[in-house]
Parts: sequence; C-alpha cells; structure tokens
Amino acid sequence: MSEKNFKRYTVTSALPYANGPLHIGHLAGCYIPSDIYVRYLRSRGRDVAYVCGSDEHGVAITIKAKNEGISPQEVVDRYHEQMKASFRDFGISFDHYSRTTAPIHHETAAQLFKDLYDKGEFVEQVTEQYYDEEAGQFLADRYIEGTCPKCGFERAYGDQCEKCGSSLSPTELIQPKSKLSGNTPVLKETKHWFLDLGRYSEFLKKWILEDHKDDWKNNVLGQCRSWLEAGDGLLPRSMTRDMDWGIPVPLPDAAGKVLYVWFDAPIGYISSTKEWANEKGIDWEPYWKDKETKLVHFIGKDNIVFHCITFPAILKTHGDFIIPENVPANEFLNLEGDKISTSRNWAVWLHEYLEEFPGKQDVLRYVLTANAPETKDNDFTWKDFQARNNSELVAVYGNFVNRAVVLTQKYFEGSIPAPSGYFGYDEEVLKELEAFPDRIAQSMERFRFREALSLVMDLARLGNKYLADTEPWKEIKKDPVRTGTLLNVALQIAASLAIVSEPFLPFTAAKLKQALGLKPVGWEEAGRRDLLDSGSPLNDPGLLFEKIEDVVVEKQVEKLLESKKQNEVNNAAAVPMKDIITYDDFAKLDIRIVKVLEAEPVKKSKKLLKLTVDTGLDRRTVLSGVAEHFMPEELVGRQVVMLINLAPRKMVGIESEGMILMAEDADGSLKLLQPHQSVKPGSTVS
Repeated sequence: MSEKNFKRYTVTSALPYANGPLHIGHLAGCYIPSDIYVRYLRSRGRDVAYVCGSDEHGVAITIKAKNEGISPQEVVDRYHEQMKASFRDFGISFDHYSRTTAPIHHETAAQLFKDLYDKGEFVEQVTEQYYDEEAGQFLADRYIEGTCPKCGFERAYGDQCEKCGSSLSPTELIQPKSKLSGNTPVLKETKHWFLDLGRYSEFLKKWILEDHKDDWKNNVLGQCRSWLEAGDGLLPRSMTRDMDWGIPVPLPDAAGKVLYVWFDAPIGYISSTKEWANEKGIDWEPYWKDKETKLVHFIGKDNIVFHCITFPAILKTHGDFIIPENVPANEFLNLEGDKISTSRNWAVWLHEYLEEFPGKQDVLRYVLTANAPETKDNDFTWKDFQARNNSELVAVYGNFVNRAVVLTQKYFEGSIPAPSGYFGYDEEVLKELEAFPDRIAQSMERFRFREALSLVMDLARLGNKYLADTEPWKEIKKDPVRTGTLLNVALQIAASLAIVSEPFLPFTAAKLKQALGLKPVGWEEAGRRDLLDSGSPLNDPGLLFEKIEDVVVEKQVEKLLESKKQNEVNNAAAVPMKDIITYDDFAKLDIRIVKVLEAEPVKKSKKLLKLTVDTGLDRRTVLSGVAEHFMPEELVGRQVVMLINLAPRKMVGIESEGMILMAEDADGSLKLLQPHQSVKPGSTVS
C-alpha cells in the first residue's frame, strides 16, 4: 500500500520499565525518533494516534521492590508519575500515556489470551523450570543470572544477554544463579501455555524478508533473519510465568501464574489506544483493525525479536488486528565511551537534565538526533553536546534568525518589508528554498531522521549564506528598497525553517513562529516565498540558543566520574577475613565506650591527633591517626570505641595508652564507631 493511501497512523514507542528514571539512551533509542515522526505526520494533517505507557509487570520491578523492601505497586506508582512528567516536560507529544496496571489493560490482555486459548492456539506443556528451594518459588527469567553461552558475558539474564543481544532460555545459561538467594537453582516441573512460533515461520519470512526487504532497516532485517533462518527454526515460547505480580492467567487451572511480560506489554499499545479513544469519544478499533491504518513501532534493538516475531505472530493468530508496516529500531547509545548502566549510575538522567538545563530541551533533542544510533552504536559526550550547541545551534540556526530579525528591526522599524522584484540570485535561493520541504520529507518517510535534521540545518545555512552574500547592512546605504527585498527573502526562509524544524526543535520553532507572526500553517506550505505578509510586525524572539561554557560541561563530566567512583566503592570487595581466633583470644580484648574530652594536632605529624579521653576508669592520652579525616573540634564531646588494654606505645615523644577503633570504608575514608545512644564512659563492648 503506498504512503498516500493510508487513512490513519498508529505510532507506538516501546513501553519503558517503571523501575527507574528515563535516561538519554531511552530518548535516543525510540522516544525522540517517534516524536519527530509523529510531529511530522501531524504537520501534514494526518490522522495519528501516538500511544505509549509504563510497563509495570516486568521482573525488574519485583526485584526493585524486593531490594527496597516495598511493594511492586509502590515502585511502579513512583516511576510511572516521574516518567510521565519527564516525557511531558521534554516535549514528547504522546496522545496518550497509559500503564499496564490499569484495569482496561488487564481486561484487554486477559481477553486476548482467552481468545487465543479458545481457538486452540496454545500448546499446554509441563516442563522443567528453575526453582529456588530456599525462596520457595519458581524463578522468572530475570531472576536468573549466569554466563552467556554465546559471548561469555558473566551476568546474562535468563531471557537475554544484554552484552551481545542474544535471546536465551534460562537452561542455556552456564553456572546459573538465583537472584533471590544466590544459590544454584534446581529444575522442577511446572505447567505453562506456549505459542508455537514455528507455525508462523513461513508467514514471518515472507512478511519480513520479502515484503519489507526494501523499506525496513538493515539492522532489523538482519536480526530477524538470524532468527528465522536459524538451524532449529523458531521454537515454542511460553506465554505464561510462575509469579505473583502481573496479569493472572484467565484459566481455572492456572493459580499462581501470570501472563508473560512480552505477551502482556505490547498489548499495552492497544489498551492505551482504547483509553485515548474513550476520552475522545471515538472508536478505537480503526486504529488497530483497519487495513488502511499504518502501524509503526519505534523500539530499541533489544526489543526487535518481540516486536517483529512474537507480537506480530500473536496479532496474526488472533486474526482481527493489523500488523506493523515498519519497526524502525535504533542501536544503543553509549556515554563517554562506556555502556549506559542504570545499576552503575552511568547515565544522564532526563529528570536531572531538565532541572540542570532549564529551557534547553531542544539542545538535547538536537544532539541526540544529530548523533542518533540509527545504524550502529554511537557515543554521547558532553564535549560533543557543547560543540554542537555552540557551533551549530548558536552559530548557524540562531545566528541566521537573529541577523534577519535584528536587521529588520534596525532598518524597517520591526515590520516585514515588501519585496520589490527578485534578482537572479534571489530566484536561485527561493528555488532552493522551495525544494527543501520535499527533500526533508523524503528522509522523514524513510525514518532517516539524522539525515532529515542535517537538511534542516542546511536550510539555516542557506539563509546565512544569502545574508553574507547580499550584505544588506551595506546595501541599505545605497538601495533601501533592494534591502527590503533581501530581508523579506531572509525572513521567508526563517518562516519555512520554523515549519520544518518543528518536529526536531518544537520549543524553538514555537518561539520563532511567534516572533515572525507566522499564521498556523502545515508542512505543505513550507518553502513558499509568501508565508509572511509584508508590513506585519515582528516580535523579539530573544536568543533562541545560548552558548554553553566549558565549566558547565566539566561539571557534568565530574558528576559522572563521581558516580563511577561511588559505584566502585559500593561494589568493592571486602577485605579478606583474618585467621580464625578462639573466644579466649577475643576475651582478652577490653573494648569500651570512652568520651573525648580534648583533641589537638600533634606537631611534626600530618596524621596524628592527640586525644584526652575519659575511660570511666581514668583519664588518659591516646594518639589516633585521624588528622586527615577529622578536625580536632569535631571529636571533642564524642563518645567513641576504644581498646583500652593495648600496651602503651611512645610515638613522636608522646605515650599513647590505647587505640581508638574506626571503620575504614572502601574508599579509604574513616568512620567513627559510636554507640547508638549515649552511655556511661567505661561501658564495655562485648
């Protein structure tokens, strides 16, 4: 079906797990690309449903809840609201953002499962699955870690290796361990319902490798081909799991079982569309069941198999739903040469960016699009962020608009001058202007957003070059009428720039449209030479972009390095245990709580402080090597732990009668050991 024949569009972005904040990897992977595409479609007057929502049933959420000692519902409530607000503030223009704990989603997913079950599409099997005997439960895929059999990565999950991207089954892992107890799990029989994907191999091969070989991205086709042409083919995949968090399997003999998250989550697109349609008072079904609707899934490469094989097989099996026309998946974005990792806090978090860079949403949108991992993994660096802002957004886009507006304000009292006839060079430039929207649109339709953005910036460069070549600041001295033509052409270029840059830079485009007094127009109007009416007043847009100084990005790099350092401290191995001693050895130690009465530096020593302490038995002098960690006044009045029967020892001419005990952290810093409540000096520690 050709592009012009689609009546409507259903566009989805992968549902983010509600177990942590959003970061730039998420944005570059699918949310910025999908938003660009949808904004473009809307500017062309297309009927679009742009839906997403929080994925709240993943095993990662139950792990998070367990680690924090709270319920899974409390986890998802926290992150759902945070992600929803971050998307809104960043300008991701979802028509509806839902969640998979919503009642309408539970109903939709359960009904779809029951429909397939009633048609006899599931294979009921009793299989052996990993079971944690200490925890007393079957282990979902993400509760199992082990060594990937394909790349040797030692922390692969039971369903996928995040290093090489291979999809796995738990039994393929080498040396599997339970994430609940750390023990080696055992195999135990359990009953589940499987979708026999092998039955759909021929359909999937034709649909993906033949029908879409020319319009799908090579990385998507390549990964699908590796699955479809594998020696053992597509194997049955369980659509249920043994868990207590999720959508209960709607069958009478399925107690303690829930729908597999990769059956449940993509259906979230359908339930989100239902909610949106209900709120608008329209029918949701055409957006999922009419063959004149174009369905497009935006995802990251780790979700390709689920969106191109599993979910389409489910939709095709059901029979009532359309299947996607395209699944434009991006590769991964790295950060400062290292893989983004939430567990290591090696990320640029969206909610923190919005707080630390107020009003600069478009800068991040621009950088992540210009450096998008469309065909291969790419790297985000703060230096590149700064350079692209300063040398492209400020020096090209912002400079052109500023010059055109300022010169008009200076020479024509802020009103758009009328053209008085075009010279040959003017016509050349206007002809180039006219061609830009279609060139950009062709890249947009092929999901080449990096290429499209480059063309948008070329349009800004065209405007800059036109002003530099015609020099209206010189022309005004000899021909004010000609100068009016020059500035009219420049402002018409700026007007088209506002239209075609809106999908990429929505906040900037809104400012520019307001400054130019541009009437609401669509993509089809871009490229015209008469978008702005002569004599209309201009408004001051202010600076569209501001230069970012070195100190700003240096602060962000330092923040990342501090995160890495703290992570290393948190994961540092403990000092090995010393040799075993008997209780009699320990009983010889007289450890008591003492009070520090006085503290002062020791001359000729950088490390020692001289302390006078009350032991409850007497007052005595102790030398402690804590001068690099504490100021003397910080210790006075504190109750600390002391070994009081250590043989006296003379150091720097002072006799020390005991030892203050400290805890040394992994980073080498010392921490005071203190009683939780004040006790009488001399109280024993036993």
